Amino acid sequence: MSRSRRSPRSLPAIAVLCSGQGTNLQALLTSARAGRLGARIALVVSDRPDAQALARAKRAGVQARYVNPSHFFTRAEYERALINLLDARQIRLVCLAGFMRILSPVFVAHYPNRILNVHPALLPAFPGAHAVRDALRWGAKVTGVTIHLVDAQVDHGPILLQEAVPILAQDTEASLLARIHHVEHRVYPQVVRWVAGGRISIKGRTVRLVRQA
Repeated sequence: MSRSRRSPRSLPAIAVLCSGQGTNLQALLTSARAGRLGARIALVVSDRPDAQALARAKRAGVQARYVNPSHFFTRAEYERALINLLDARQIRLVCLAGFMRILSPVFVAHYPNRILNVHPALLPAFPGAHAVRDALRWGAKVTGVTIHLVDAQVDHGPILLQEAVPILAQDTEASLLARIHHVEHRVYPQVVRWVAGGRISIKGRTVRLVRQA
């Protein structure tokens, strides 16, 4: 995929919301630095002060903010603070990368079809926070990666891309998660580029990739 020739400041602005290590954030940062993302990462936000994602953002020269949920009386107040923070930076696309908070319908409606999430299973199988563990306990032979748009329900929005990952007989939660992460880091930047470039057509739950002119 060729590098974008547009000025970085002219590219759509992305905010990445993280709670932990930020390995998917790192994949996005690496792709952006190489000119392959078709967007610029303008802001990284975490709900945890010790999230490694904040350090990754700072090393990349990206503004990093910790927004403490305990400073707000309600989830609505917390999300209003997030919206104000993102809107002040003219964020066009919100990417969730291990953000361990459920976003309300109000937040989702503020960014319609502009919030992406990466999930470590082939939705609708194994939704929720323990998808890898659940797949192993169920005895599934195949799991994978789903990148989807976020809607008002958890792990439910229209699917943008899926890729299967076989479950091996000797797999542990750690070994399976490592292979899933390898796929996530490859495909998440690709899907972000599609969405940022306006190449996604959505009709109901059907998503199509539009050819570039």
